[in-house]
Order: sequence, then structure tokens, then C-alpha cells
Amino acid sequence: MKTFIRVVELWVPDSTRTRLEFGGGLYGDEGLSAFKAVSEGLHFGYDEGLPGKAWASGHPVILTKFANSYFKRTDQALAAGLTCGVAVPVFAGEFLQAVMVLFCGDDAAHVGAIELWHNDPDTSHEMALVDGYYGTADMFEFNSRHTRFPRGFGLPGRTWKAGLPLIIRDLHNAKSFLRWEEAAEVGINLGVGVPYRTGSEKTDTEQTWVLTFLSAQATPIARRFEIWVPNEARSVLVYRDGDCSAQTDLAALYANKSIAKGDGSIGGAWATGMPALNDDLAHDGSIAAAKARAAGLSQMVALPVIGSAGLDAVLAWYL
Repeated sequence: MKTFIRVVELWVPDSTRTRLEFGGGLYGDEGLSAFKAVSEGLHFGYDEGLPGKAWASGHPVILTKFANSYFKRTDQALAAGLTCGVAVPVFAGEFLQAVMVLFCGDDAAHVGAIELWHNDPDTSHEMALVDGYYGTADMFEFNSRHTRFPRGFGLPGRTWKAGLPLIIRDLHNAKSFLRWEEAAEVGINLGVGVPYRTGSEKTDTEQTWVLTFLSAQATPIARRFEIWVPNEARSVLVYRDGDCSAQTDLAALYANKSIAKGDGSIGGAWATGMPALNDDLAHDGSIAAAKARAAGLSQMVALPVIGSAGLDAVLAWYL
């Protein structure tokens, strides 16, 4: 089973902090070895290539066509069947920690979407689509480009209001997902929203971005998603929500379980404010890794969602 996200890379500031260097990657299958080899030797300056563009803009960037763009690895990406890239910069205050880049692939059976939504409070009370990649879902794409979401409505608006990663299951039955009819027609059944804020909460300039992943059963975005948040005392992370393509009851699995700061990839993302990629969960001592290994999962991505006062959540997914 191919996942919708085929490659995840991490780009980190080098010792001079003037360029980004390769900080590791997860490459789903052997057909991506040439793409991996060229990536490992690259560096990106500020505003250069997809990672540098996300660094300079200060918010997520989506690139749905590589040809004739600022993208640096077009030939290798197309040869590997990669057709879309999303770069998510992770900042501590104004200082860049890392840029995570996700690549999606394309084939005839490829159903799903990855979208970037934006609200600028100076111009609108709603969230509009910046761009999106929809594979073969043409009508769903058309409707998405002509839909705006107020705060609290639809997956983008609900993620905006929550200020936390959000999962909506069974989209064909979810009236809270405003595009459910079009989603049902193309087989999209799961939505994950990730909020991203720029600017200061003390001013009126705070802008909100929401990254949405829309997943179909045949090509799930990832095999498992988990959202972990600090408990009230901010002493440990506790499980908040998740979804598993094998229908595992994650809430029951993690009842009364927690992850300490620095414990494995998820606890490490909290301790360092850095995204984490783990291509061998055997070397991760956390409860999440143990349960994932038991389910036959071997690779994990942990993305810290950082608010103005510290960590809001860690979104983990397994490939």
C-alpha cells in the first residue's frame, strides 16, 4: 500500500546558520534512491529552492508544479514520480530551527489532497485556499478553489479555531466537513488539519495558515496519525486524538499512558522544538514507538506545533 506522502526530508541550518543542509530523510521505496542521493549533497541559501523559500517566507509553502519553478531537483523528482512538495518551517521565535519538506507522488490510483489555507485578518474574516494538490480529483479541486471558510467551519476553519492539529474521520458522513459530497465521490475519507501562526498575538497582524491533508482509503496520507499535547502541569505529553488505517483503537491503547519530555522522537520534538524523523523505531523507547512496532510500523515523523508560549502539540505520523 503506497502512502500519499512518499518522502519526508529535514533541512537544518549549517554551522554558519546562513545555509540549510540535509538533516535526514524518509524515502518510502527503492525507486527514490537517486532522489535521495542528490538531496544529500545539496545546500540551500535563504530564499533558495523549496526549503529556502519556506525559511524566507516564514510560513508553509506549497509547490504543485516543479517544472519551470525555483525547485532545484525537478528531473530527479519527476523520474521518481514525485509531483508536489510542501515545505513547513519550524521557528523558535524568529529563529529557524528546521524546514520539513513533504513530497507527494502521482499515479493513476492516486486519490487525496494536500492544501494550504490562509487568513489575513486585515483583509478578510475567512480562510481562502493559497494552493492545493489534488491528484486526479478535478471536481473536488474546482470546488475547493471556490470555497472560503469562516473561523470554526469546515476542516480549515475548525483547525484555525482550535489552534491545534485536528482530525476529522468518515468525511462522507461528517457534516462538519463542508465539502463532504465531493469528497465521498472521489473516496476521500479522512482529513487532518495543522495550524500555523505567524505574527504576534499582541498585535492585530497575526496571520493564520492551515495545512490540510485529505486521505483516501486506498492511498492513506500515512498509516497512522497521533496528536500528543502537554498535560495541564506541562510535565508530560498525553494522547489527544489519532487515526490508524488498520482501525486500531488508539484511545484505548494509550489510556493512562504518557510521554516524558525527551522520550523518543515525540518527546524529543518537545524538548528541542525540532521536527524528528525516525527510520527505525527499534531505537525509540517511547510507548508510541512500542505500540507502532507491535503494529508492524517502522518509520515515524514528529512535527512540533509551536505557539507563542511554547509547544501546543506534537503531530506524529507513521509511514
